[in-house]
Amino acid sequence: MFNSPDYVFTVFAFLGFLCCMIPLPWHLEAWNTGTCLYMMWTGLSCLIQFINSIVWRSSVINFAPVWCDISARFMVGASVAIPACSLCINRRLYHIASVSSVTKTKAQKRRDIMTDLAIGVGIPVLEMILQYIVQGHRFNIFEEIGCYPATYNTPPAYVLVFAWPLALGCCSAYYCVRTIIELAQRRAQFMEFLCVNKNLSSSRYFRLMGLAGIEMLCTIPLGIYVIYLNATAQPISPWISWADTHLDFSRIEQIPSVFWRTSNPTVLSLELSRWLLVVCAFVFFAFFGFADEARKNYRLAYVSVAKRVGLSTAGTVSSGGSWSTGSKSEMAYNSRTGTMPVFIAQRTEQKRDSLTSFSTDISIGEFNIAFDDAKDIPYSPTDTAKGSISKESLPSTPVDGQAAFSGPNAALDVNSVDIV
Repeated sequence: MFNSPDYVFTVFAFLGFLCCMIPLPWHLEAWNTGTCLYMMWTGLSCLIQFINSIVWRSSVINFAPVWCDISARFMVGASVAIPACSLCINRRLYHIASVSSVTKTKAQKRRDIMTDLAIGVGIPVLEMILQYIVQGHRFNIFEEIGCYPATYNTPPAYVLVFAWPLALGCCSAYYCVRTIIELAQRRAQFMEFLCVNKNLSSSRYFRLMGLAGIEMLCTIPLGIYVIYLNATAQPISPWISWADTHLDFSRIEQIPSVFWRTSNPTVLSLELSRWLLVVCAFVFFAFFGFADEARKNYRLAYVSVAKRVGLSTAGTVSSGGSWSTGSKSEMAYNSRTGTMPVFIAQRTEQKRDSLTSFSTDISIGEFNIAFDDAKDIPYSPTDTAKGSISKESLPSTPVDGQAAFSGPNAALDVNSVDIV
C-alpha cells in the first residue's frame, strides 16, 4: 500500500470523499450529530488529501501558502475529530440503551445536540489552538504528500497533541462497555424505545454500534503506535522557551520524497496519517452504504436522473404511489374486431421518500380513494364512429333502469372496470 503509485491513493481518497458525502443528506434528517460530524470530518479530510496528492505529486514548490495554512491546521483537528465523533456515537448509544423514559423533551434533545457539537467540534478546534504552542514553524511540504503540519518534537507536544486520540479512545471504550451491559439488562425497555423512535431502528442502532466499536478498537492501539513513532522517528528535544520553539517561525520546510522515504519511521508516520482517513471512510460506507435506507435513496436518485435525461424507468418502484393507465395504443378501439377497449389500471407500490417518512400527514393517495367530482357529460353516438372511445365519453345517465348514484362517495372509477 505504501509503495503503490501516487494515483492509487488519489483515486481512493476521492472515493473516500464520495463514500462520506453521498449518505450525508438522509443522515442529517435523523439528527444523529455524531454520525454527521464523522462523515463531514472524514469526507473533508479525504478531499484535502486528494487535492494535495495531485498538486504536489512530483513537486515541493509552495504553490498555495494560504491553502497549506488552512489544510495543515484542519488536519491537526481531524486527527482528534474522528475519535471525538466516535465518542459522540458511543455516548449516544449508551444513553439510548440506559434511557429511563422512552420520550425526550425538545430541551433534552437540544442539550444532547449541543453536547455532541462541543465534543465533535469543540475538542478539535481546541486541539488546533493548542497545537500552536508546540508548532515549530509554519508548515512542511512533503513531495507526494503535500502540506503537512509542523509539530516540534518536544515533551509538551505529547500532552497537547499526540495523546488526545488515545484519551478519546479510552472514553469511547468506557461507553461501549457500559452500552453492552445496559443492553443485557434492559433489553425490553430498549426495544420499547426503538418502537417509538421513528429516526432510529434496531438495524441502524447496531450498525452505529459496530462502527463505533471498530473505531474504538482501532483508535487505542493506533494512538499508542503513533506516540511510539513520533518518539522514535526523530530525537525528542527539550522544551526551553516559547521563543526558542517559535524561532524563525515563518520558514517552510520542503522535503523531496528521495529524502523522507529513506527513513522507515517517517514513511510509516506520513503514510498512516493519510491512508487511515481513507480506511475510516470505507469502513463507514461498509456499515451504512448498503442499508435498506441507502438503497431506497439510490433508487430515488436514479429515477430522478433518468427522468431528466429521458431514460426509461420501467420496473422501478415509484415514490408517489400514483395510478397509471395504459398507453394510447392499448386504449384504442379496434375497428376490425369490433371489440371495446380495455382500460388497464396499473398500481405502483406506495413508497415514502426520506423526507415524507418522518411526516405525520396522511396522504389520500395511500388509500386509493377516488374523490374527483363526477361530471355529467352528454353521450354522443358519433363518438364511436371515430374509432376510439375515451372514458369521458361513457354515458353518465342510468342504463337499463339502474338507479344513478350521485355524490363523491359513489363516483364510478372507470379505471377499475374491464370491458370486454
